[in-house]
Amino acid sequence: MGKILTKPLSSPTSIPRTRRPYLNGSAPSPLHHPPTRTKPNSNTHFSPKPRWVFTSSLPPPPEWVQPFSDLSDLITDPKHLQPSPWVSQILTFLDNFHNSPNLEQNLDAFCQKFLIKLPPNFVAFVLRSDQFRGQSDLALRFFYWAGKQMGYAHNIECYVSLIDIVALSGDLDRVRGVFGEFRNVGLLMNVSAANSLIRSFGSLGMVEELLWVWRQMKENGIEPSLYTYNFLMDGLVNSMFIESAERVFEVMEGGKVGPDVVTYNTMIKGYCKSGKTQKAFEKLRDMEVRNVEPDKITYLTLMQVCYSEGDFDSCLSLYQEMEEKELEIPPHAYSLVISGLCKDGKTLEGYAVFENMIRRGCKANVAIFTALIDSYAKCGNMGEALRIFERMKSDGFEPDEITYGVLVNGLCKSGRLEEAMEYFEFCKSNNMAVNAVLYSSLIDGLGKAGRVDEAEKLFEEIVEKGCTRDSYCYNALIDALAKSGKIEEALVLFKRMEDECCDQTVYTYTILIDGLFKDHRNEEAIKLWDMMIDKGITPTPASFRALSTGLCLSGKVARACKILDDLAPMGILPETAFEDMINVLCKAGRIEQACNLADGIVDRGREIPGRVRTILLNALRKTGNADLALKLMHSKIGIGYDRMRSIKRRVKFRTLVDS
Repeated sequence: MGKILTKPLSSPTSIPRTRRPYLNGSAPSPLHHPPTRTKPNSNTHFSPKPRWVFTSSLPPPPEWVQPFSDLSDLITDPKHLQPSPWVSQILTFLDNFHNSPNLEQNLDAFCQKFLIKLPPNFVAFVLRSDQFRGQSDLALRFFYWAGKQMGYAHNIECYVSLIDIVALSGDLDRVRGVFGEFRNVGLLMNVSAANSLIRSFGSLGMVEELLWVWRQMKENGIEPSLYTYNFLMDGLVNSMFIESAERVFEVMEGGKVGPDVVTYNTMIKGYCKSGKTQKAFEKLRDMEVRNVEPDKITYLTLMQVCYSEGDFDSCLSLYQEMEEKELEIPPHAYSLVISGLCKDGKTLEGYAVFENMIRRGCKANVAIFTALIDSYAKCGNMGEALRIFERMKSDGFEPDEITYGVLVNGLCKSGRLEEAMEYFEFCKSNNMAVNAVLYSSLIDGLGKAGRVDEAEKLFEEIVEKGCTRDSYCYNALIDALAKSGKIEEALVLFKRMEDECCDQTVYTYTILIDGLFKDHRNEEAIKLWDMMIDKGITPTPASFRALSTGLCLSGKVARACKILDDLAPMGILPETAFEDMINVLCKAGRIEQACNLADGIVDRGREIPGRVRTILLNALRKTGNADLALKLMHSKIGIGYDRMRSIKRRVKFRTLVDS
């Protein structure tokens, strides 16, 4: 029933017109016609008893709801506070209407229906819920809707919670927009807000904003905690401000808050990212001095940079150090060590680490199995490679296209083409991604086996299967054509390679130069060499060997020497160039030219005479010229002197054939 007013009325004109709400939400029938004033007469009698009047039904004002239920009499520990039922209702509502264009109007209607308003601490609490992770658009709409409530003003927690959500999306412009509003409001910075902002800006590399927060902390007398320092360090390192990070680290070393393992790990990560691997290792040793125990993250960070630099020995040393300290070794660390050892040709050592990993109860992965298969295949042990492949499948790991690629490549290299083709057909029939690596391995294998027609068919099939032909595919077929004497077809393919914008590598030029010299097209081979140099492609020892061999066999030793001299200013000095040329000449029976070349090398000071003598001695022995080899060995040629009166002259290599 409605609330009854107990105030008596002295006259009919004093009836109150104020409407009051009813407690139970159901009002009695209102008085539709208030009493009218009547002129008193003798028949009118005023009763001394008061009249009673019912008020009309207006709703109560909206109530500010709190994020936690008020259980202050029952719970003393704030950690055990239960969220208010309104929190789950608002979250459910937002989840149902997050894509609605009328979200804001629906929120208004919801709050009006239940006579509630959402204060800043409630909005901040809702924004921090997991539901908003990855929902920056929804968070922004909810945030700006809340700000339009009557009597509402966002507090610092609201802004910080929103920045945290938007930062996760990686949208720098939006983050800067919200942060700009936050700065304009001029809210007072506190510890938790500063830590959260430093974490968000640090993860995005927003150094300017990061340093602004740091200055605000100083201005407001907020003492940085270890947590604050670590997030600041991480932000500076992520933004590659390594020198600034070093200065912060030095402040920590000399201040109240010393660096912990997280601080060291951050600094080590910074050095590794900036290519200062030596400094990273110095920090690791510094940890031992300062009694800060490195953890698995410390070692893993260093192992990753060592692996990327090809320093596989250091990878192994770090792994052994982790074993000595009985640290947990993550699977990725095992993968780096095993893969590194396999790449370094230390297959047995890699397999030993693999077995140790299994004994420790750590499961292998596809990458580890693939590295072992590849290593055994490259060292010619296909039996062991296939055994590991079968073990991989029995352990429940499904081989991927990379695994099949190394397996097929190994089988092709060992001449087991039919088995390689079977695995290739298996991949195709099981809808597995057949990439250019598989094709290039088979083309190379077929080409080396003289089955050039089959290799050409596979080359054309690549495009039909939706793969892109890369330089490996082209090089494999060009090599097959050149070695089978089809140099003209190889040159056509070389031109086609250029038309399809496929990179012509130093290996492409090496194959063709070698093929042209063998076809006695010496000038074309030299032109191709000049074209390679003009394109800025750096020659390799193999490419110069192909050129020098061709020139030496065609009697143009001086030209080969001149080209070698031209390479020196470019910083290209093939270590075995002279050795290769002497070997070629001796093998061709051109001992006189070999001796002249040896004298020229010594006269120009290119090599020490003793080494040239050894090279020529070995070349003669390998080509069956034992008599000349013995004569050279027992003579003063190259290292002795003939004295003619006061003049001392070195005994020339040429005297080997003149005498």
